Amino acid sequence: MNPLSYTSDVDELLALILATIAEFLLEIFVELIAAAVLDLASRVLLGLFTGLSDAFKGNRVLIGFIYALLGMSAGALSLLILPHRLIHHSIGFHGISLLISPIVVGFVLSYVGTVLERQEKKLTPLETFGYGFAFAFGMTFIRFLFVK
Repeated sequence: MNPLSYTSDVDELLALILATIAEFLLEIFVELIAAAVLDLASRVLLGLFTGLSDAFKGNRVLIGFIYALLGMSAGALSLLILPHRLIHHSIGFHGISLLISPIVVGFVLSYVGTVLERQEKKLTPLETFGYGFAFAFGMTFIRFLFVK
């Protein structure tokens, strides 16, 4: 066995693992940027989003579905800007981000909501774990299906 062959195999595997981690982190970053844009827009149009939340107050599933649709729209728009995978090398864990990314984004948005609540600011529905998760899942789902 050629020792140089073993070294290049290990280097290639390490490069693939690092590329996968980088792709995962970049995907979370893109979702957080999209969520931040939607959150800022909802703050500007606070009456619209609060009115939407109040209109369907008893139906959290419907509100979650609406946020998932907004996430799908954001995912479709992101495909216009970033039609390819963020990093082209992967070791086959592309689908794992379908679950992990929305969980991370949901926690980040929930934390933002907690911080804003401590500052006695009015919260938008997106600043909760469930609706943040729904938005990020919709975005990730569309990117998962249609990315080249």
